[in-house]
Amino acid sequence: MRIAPLDIQQKKFPKRFKGYDPEDVRIFLEIVSGEVEELRRENAALKEEARATGDQLKEFDGLEVALRDTVIKAQEFVETYRANVHRSAELLQKEAEARAEEMLKGLQHKVVEIHREITELKGIRKHFKDEMTSLIESSLEKV
Repeated sequence: MRIAPLDIQQKKFPKRFKGYDPEDVRIFLEIVSGEVEELRRENAALKEEARATGDQLKEFDGLEVALRDTVIKAQEFVETYRANVHRSAELLQKEAEARAEEMLKGLQHKVVEIHREITELKGIRKHFKDEMTSLIESSLEKV
């Protein structure tokens, strides 16, 4: 059974001879009620943050897929380009090969950059996941 702050505030104790001081009980219940209310707000904020982080992780996963597709398309493009260059005339062959090598270097640099970005995104995702796990565990320990 969950106890709401209102349940704590409205809790009445029977009076007995030489029992608890009603004012002390009321003050204590107000303090406990405030703490419970703050914990509920904090829990709701953490849930929202976890949802937002989950959404962000989904976005990062989408970016990772897009980056992978870009790498594959770049590799396919290079392979297609090389096949076309070999079919070209012999006079244009040397010039075309020089251009292809320049493009290959650029694309390889992009591939390296994309791999670096993927690694960085994976690190960010792991960091967010670790942070959320830590926050959730911390919140659960407080409750």
